[in-house]
Amino acid sequence: MPFHRPIPGQKTTSIARNGLAAYVQAEKLVQIAIVLPCAVVIGWLAGAWADKHFHQSWLTLAGIVLGSIAGLTSAVQMALAAGAGAKTEGKDGDGSGRADSGSGS
Repeated sequence: MPFHRPIPGQKTTSIARNGLAAYVQAEKLVQIAIVLPCAVVIGWLAGAWADKHFHQSWLTLAGIVLGSIAGLTSAVQMALAAGAGAKTEGKDGDGSGRADSGSGS
């Protein structure tokens, strides 16, 4: 049975090398900054519509509160994901999963 060498890992140009990483990171941060006000406005509009439709006076406030909670939750999740992505992007390794990949042991 002949021995087949494994296919060598193809080195593709990473995002960091061609300068797109800064734009990707900036887009993530802009998205975090936009999601909270948009969620509050959507909650406000939905509450105002519900006020008119159901003839109540408190649904606008409930919509604003629910929109702000949803926006904060989403913004925190995106911020944590962006922080975790930034930490793992900077690590160089050989993909072996070993912490000490540079030594000969």
